[in-house]
Amino acid sequence: MRTLAFSTLSLVAFLTGCGGGASSAEGVVRAWSEAVNGGDNEAAARLFAPGARIVQGALVTRLETRAAAVAWNASLPCSGRIVELSTKGDTATATFVLGHRKTSRCDGPGQRARAVFRIDDGKIVVWHQLAAVQSPTTEV
Repeated sequence: MRTLAFSTLSLVAFLTGCGGGASSAEGVVRAWSEAVNGGDNEAAARLFAPGARIVQGALVTRLETRAAAVAWNASLPCSGRIVELSTKGDTATATFVLGHRKTSRCDGPGQRARAVFRIDDGKIVVWHQLAAVQSPTTEV
């Protein structure tokens, strides 16, 4: 009985550490967004491969260590609710509506932002922020 309980706990711990087995591009992007929105920078960082590239305009950053990935995720000022997500193979493009995080006030709440994610073996290897997206306007 103890062996079964240990095996079950080990399996749960393994699946939790691996993002619940969601290694598809869509699954990884959704898991990352959920972690960031929940303020769990450690979980968000676990979704990045060592050496992952972050592209924001002309700035390219490499997340060489887990600590660098945690710090980068913690530095994001906004949460982002996914409102559009498309995938093609190992690449996903997501559109987010920005909002405040538990630890910081967003500098553009309600605005839309887009990023392209390239996934390899269930890990983000490239996170590329795209040009700003105009929020839909409501006609009066």
